[in-house]
Amino acid sequence: MSMRAQQMTGNRARRPVPGLFLAVGAGCLVAATFGGHLALGLVTFGILAVCSLALVLLGRRSETYQGLTEKEPDERFARIAGRAWAGTGVVLTVGNLYAFIGELASGRSGDPYFWFVATAAIAYIAFVAFWSRHT
Repeated sequence: MSMRAQQMTGNRARRPVPGLFLAVGAGCLVAATFGGHLALGLVTFGILAVCSLALVLLGRRSETYQGLTEKEPDERFARIAGRAWAGTGVVLTVGNLYAFIGELASGRSGDPYFWFVATAAIAYIAFVAFWSRHT
């Protein structure tokens, strides 16, 4: 395969990530607009558009970003991505747990946060069971 063909293939592999940020931003903008919060939707879309632009710029210069967005990353990049997702899951779970506890302490039901925490706990148990049988 020529160098140009390899570069085009690599560029196509990296486009979906910034595109996903833009699509999620557009979805948030539409949802916020229908919910009567146009300003919040615009801010959310703007933040995600800036993140998308940052990813496009990183894709040109960062070996790590290029390695993480390859169709089949090597072991090092696969390990980095796995740890990044695990760290993200911990941050989101702990944040929702604190929000749930705060809601309970304020005398509210904490209902939306309860479901996030419960889903995280069930997913954790399911993944432990799955990976313990498949490794």
